[in-house]
Amino acid sequence: MKIGAQDCRNLDRALSLEWLETNGRGGFASGTVAGANTRRYHALLLTARKPPSERFVLVNHLEEWLEIDGQSYPLSTNLYPNAIHPEGYKQCMGFTTEPWPTWTYDCQGVLIQREIFCGRGRDLIVIRWDVVERTRKVVTLRVRPKLSGRDYHAMHHENSGLGTGADIQEGAVTWHPYPDLPAARAFHSGAYRHAPEWYRRIQFELERERGLNCEEDWWSPGEFIYRMNGVSDVTLVFTTESIDAINVAGLTQGERKRRAGLRTSAPTVDLLAGELWQAAETYLSARGSQQTIIAGYPWFTDWGRDTFISLPGLCLVTGQYEAAWQVIESFSAHVSEGMVPNRFPDMGEQPEYNTIDASLWFVHTVDQYLAYSKDKARVRAVAWPAVKQIIDSYRQGTRYNIHMDADGLIAGGVPGAQLTWMDAKVGDWVVTPRHGKPVEIQALWGRALEIGERFASQFGESAYATRCRADRMRAVASFRAKFWNEAGGSLYDVIDGPEGNDASIRPNQIYAIALCDDLVTKEQAEKVLMAVKDHLLTPVGLRTLSPKDSRYRPRYEGGVVERDGAYHQGTVWPFLLGPFVTAWLKVFGRTAKTRAQARSFLDGLGAHLREACLGQVSEIFDGDAPHNPRGCPAQAWSVAEPLRAMIEDLGLTAEGRTVSTKRIVLGQRKEAGLVPTPQKTKTGSQPDSWKSTDT
Repeated sequence: MKIGAQDCRNLDRALSLEWLETNGRGGFASGTVAGANTRRYHALLLTARKPPSERFVLVNHLEEWLEIDGQSYPLSTNLYPNAIHPEGYKQCMGFTTEPWPTWTYDCQGVLIQREIFCGRGRDLIVIRWDVVERTRKVVTLRVRPKLSGRDYHAMHHENSGLGTGADIQEGAVTWHPYPDLPAARAFHSGAYRHAPEWYRRIQFELERERGLNCEEDWWSPGEFIYRMNGVSDVTLVFTTESIDAINVAGLTQGERKRRAGLRTSAPTVDLLAGELWQAAETYLSARGSQQTIIAGYPWFTDWGRDTFISLPGLCLVTGQYEAAWQVIESFSAHVSEGMVPNRFPDMGEQPEYNTIDASLWFVHTVDQYLAYSKDKARVRAVAWPAVKQIIDSYRQGTRYNIHMDADGLIAGGVPGAQLTWMDAKVGDWVVTPRHGKPVEIQALWGRALEIGERFASQFGESAYATRCRADRMRAVASFRAKFWNEAGGSLYDVIDGPEGNDASIRPNQIYAIALCDDLVTKEQAEKVLMAVKDHLLTPVGLRTLSPKDSRYRPRYEGGVVERDGAYHQGTVWPFLLGPFVTAWLKVFGRTAKTRAQARSFLDGLGAHLREACLGQVSEIFDGDAPHNPRGCPAQAWSVAEPLRAMIEDLGLTAEGRTVSTKRIVLGQRKEAGLVPTPQKTKTGSQPDSWKSTDT
């Protein structure tokens, strides 16, 4: 991810390119290639007091000036009302993300390199400056940190309650602007001069575009001064840790080695797969003594639905089985009334249970984990009781009127609630309520019952296995009888809803193919995929609604109401490319031609890695071309699902070879006798379990 001088010195372009460093504890540092903060979430020291929650911004930015023989040159950039000051981007001649965000500045022939990285598992950020080539000129670097001390969703303004003192020691200084927040400590290799000042009315342009408060004040406690003549590099470390000293050289060497190991373990032939592989670690974070998955940066923490859709791609295909297990174990402890949490609030410990699909994704992920890890003992002891509680609660009924109906399908929904992944809500307006029986929920339910039958058989609970088998036969028969929309040549998105059956062409129907083999016939599956391809496929993902629908919204822009109104009404979601590729290869086979075609569906993501947040995949894109990236610039399932499909479905290994003509996981399940056997329905018809012939 290298950005040349032309782009670095083009302010609009450089402001649109973001970088992201995460610490594995819910904290992160982020900003733009231009150096100016354009979001309230851009910061250097942003830590999670109770990882990954209770995030606070402590150090927002640095103002940096290089003095060469008495002449000053800025390295930093800030945006003010009708002004840009300083204009350090004009000196920037290059940026790269390897091995971490690194800028090179040319100040009248003196080349300065600036690096920023987070230490994994540490609440600290390291900034290093180096004169690339020795010079006889007198070179001095002056650095002013800009602090706030606020919740990362909030904004900071000048006030008299901020403590302006400092604890100054040799090579270290501590500030404690607010007593109820952690202190910010700085370790440095220069000299510190305490001289507090306020910097007012900094502008965040992306907040303005989103119709939100976009102006903030920063407090600067003083200035660091470094004499750089004959010095290999100078450093500044910000942290909330209570330590006496930091071995910056050792920390840098260790982090460099760790990242090099991550790169060498990634796929090497397919560039996109290798880059997604390296991006996967970004989303793993501690929650207490366990691991969790951050849904997206900069404003999400861990969400149940996102976690279990993302886990196979982030942890299983990359071989991080222990991290995967810790996530499963952590959520198993929070199952309530057969539901896993949809969200852990940013502040406080009470999880929210308000989703119909997160629990079913949990069941699916437990099965995937067992297929990869063979960890039967822990699954039986910890996850299997949670799986049974989920299946039984959905049978009997749980929150939000979620229940198994008389036809064996899962229904749910109450006024004012949004339960599926299409969950936008503005005030009392639920944009896509989808009450009734959503199509992907039935696919997940069919998977859950198949898993329940298989686990029960393995664990010696034959009666439970028999019941799951009977429930699944009934659900499959009902699905096949009710969900096919002959007029539209596709599946209904929702049936038995308050307004009847919903024939909207949406991407949810691909899960009926990707997750199950027997919900539709092969002919129907082909029609579904062609309908999705014709109406919804874009170079960067699937639209959430056909452009031919009168409710289609081509752009995700404007204020909160406008954006949420478009969130699932045409906006493109890249994570859906994962199940689309899975379904495509299941239906059309795995010949060289079909694999090449399926791989081509992901090509647009490769180009996208060099826009927005470099090396990451955005949450969403506009429905219409040019499909501008929107939402979170770094989203877990946007990385995870394309990566999973490339490894499992396209069969890519770390060396870039293809290992099998079958999906890895389904192949493992088949070898173990785990693929469901077709059963006769009550009407005598055969809901055959079809699979394309591998070639």
